[in-house]
Amino acid sequence: MKNVFRKWLVRYTSEYLSTTVIYLMDVFLSVVASGIVILFSIVLFDPDFQRNFLLAWTLLSLVASLLMFYVTRSYRIIIRHSTFRDLGKYALACAGKEVVMGAALVLIFGVFPNLLMLLVLDFFVGLFLLFIVRVIMIAVYDQMKKSSIRRRNCSNVLIYGTTDKSVAIATRLSNSPHYRVMGFLSDAEGMKHIMLADFPVFHCCDDKALDTVVRDYNISGLLFAKEDDARECQDTLVRYATSNKIKVLISPTIDEMVGGRLVRNRVREIKIEDLLGRQEIKISMSEIIENFRGKTVMVTGAAGSIGSELCRQLAGFGIERLVLYDNGETPMHNLRLELEERFPELKFVPIIGDVRMPARLDFAFRSWKPQIVFHAAAYKHVPLMEENPCEAVLANVAGSRNVADKCIEYGVDKMVMISTDKAVNPTNIMGCTKRLAEIYVQSLGLAIDRGRVKGKTKFVTTRFGNVLGSNGSVIPRFREQIENGGPVTVTDKNITRFFMTIPEACRLVMEAATLPVENRICVFDMGESVKIDHLARRMIELAGFVPDKDIKIEYTGLRPGEKLYEEVLSNAENTLPTSHDRIRIAQVREYDYDEAREYAARLEELSLKVDIPSTVRLMKEIVPEFKSRNSEFEKYDR
Repeated sequence: MKNVFRKWLVRYTSEYLSTTVIYLMDVFLSVVASGIVILFSIVLFDPDFQRNFLLAWTLLSLVASLLMFYVTRSYRIIIRHSTFRDLGKYALACAGKEVVMGAALVLIFGVFPNLLMLLVLDFFVGLFLLFIVRVIMIAVYDQMKKSSIRRRNCSNVLIYGTTDKSVAIATRLSNSPHYRVMGFLSDAEGMKHIMLADFPVFHCCDDKALDTVVRDYNISGLLFAKEDDARECQDTLVRYATSNKIKVLISPTIDEMVGGRLVRNRVREIKIEDLLGRQEIKISMSEIIENFRGKTVMVTGAAGSIGSELCRQLAGFGIERLVLYDNGETPMHNLRLELEERFPELKFVPIIGDVRMPARLDFAFRSWKPQIVFHAAAYKHVPLMEENPCEAVLANVAGSRNVADKCIEYGVDKMVMISTDKAVNPTNIMGCTKRLAEIYVQSLGLAIDRGRVKGKTKFVTTRFGNVLGSNGSVIPRFREQIENGGPVTVTDKNITRFFMTIPEACRLVMEAATLPVENRICVFDMGESVKIDHLARRMIELAGFVPDKDIKIEYTGLRPGEKLYEEVLSNAENTLPTSHDRIRIAQVREYDYDEAREYAARLEELSLKVDIPSTVRLMKEIVPEFKSRNSEFEKYDR
């Protein structure tokens, strides 16, 4: 018997009641209300009700209740989540019942005294029974849920803030098998000693006050409703929590992906990316969607970090077809499965191909006739490209030239090329190859604009810095080192970098694609630079360890071609403004297209021969600001 009750308890606290059960329960309560009204009238007023009237009253109550509860669909309201707003639907059902009963009684018996009084009483008694039974069921459910949760190993958490989103999270977590909300944290003086959604609000102005709350309520987690709150509190509450072994949690945005799946409102532990980001970028989504709606869009490097996020965002813009072009078989396969699951209505074409192969590119352009092309395919790792300069030239320079030429040949409306901040006064092979790609694309666009080359394609180049969490970036590397117990390797204690989240970068890329910045190089406001040493220490703390004690930090020295500080991309001295405050136009030297075409051809020829010295010398000749740093190629600067 005990096991049967326990099973029923688990089922009642984890599943919703059948709509049929709720429907029949409401009908029953409504008929009972009608019976109570008749009995009440007989006892108090002793009217001379005939048997025929009592039978008709009961049957009409049953029929009218069946009809109105079905018509209003009130049985679909989940009882445990009922609100006072739902009373309107119940009141409508009860009022409809009285109208049907009253009309039928008048037709059968004619108008008689006290009919209106009976119907009004029936309405209020019925509504009261529906309401009170639900209140009792909710109270019983809450008590049983608390009893059930107490048997589980739940984490006691505090929610930061008292906004609507914070309250909504507290309400949602009331049914969580993993977290038990103990209250809210607020730094506002006026929130002292108040209750919010049945939870206390704690005003904690210093670590001593926090210690008291954490100890008295056995707190093991601190939950932030918004990333902005976590960033503002990273030097206070977040640091306190990590130093006291308290988990820092966050409620992610609805479009976050975990393992290729869309996660909705799933609480997770905070990541360093949440603390490094900035306030959400405001972009004109309606204009962007209108710009892409009904068009065929092609993305090269579609399976990479930037390319795949571009595909995810484009998939929701009502495009006609999405052409995915990448040479990575496994990542392309994974992207295909994700798009098929998330966007079943999307028409998309996965093409395994290399931008270094003009014939394969020609097949893609000839077969699908893209109207907009995002060129994200590139080799990007600085030390690796320093060791393989000819391959960097073939992929980043010749590959970009091939894509741009096919855009002209097949009448593409616009090509958007993804570049990098490392193209600014480059100190490494990778940065210089991206600058060379910029030169070719921009000079081609200007030649078309000036009537020297036939074509209609508009070219836009976008530059931005490091992308948080991209393949091979520093954050996944640090995370792996921490999981393995260290050491965490940092090249230099003073090295700094600019960071941007992948979705943020992609939104700005698409915004730039809609601006009148043809044949220009757009640079993005990357915010403040971040010390990599500070980044490593914060990641160690967020993982629950103490830097230099639990996890060691080792400094390995700058790698070949690596800068200590990245160039500031978007200051007023080297850029011009656009209509978007986060996007500016770089003021760069323009090149003649005939020269750029000749340079690209000579570089490709030398790279195919793997003539590294001649290739690097020519790169430095074309881009005189390219000065190698910490590299064997420094000798060619002299």
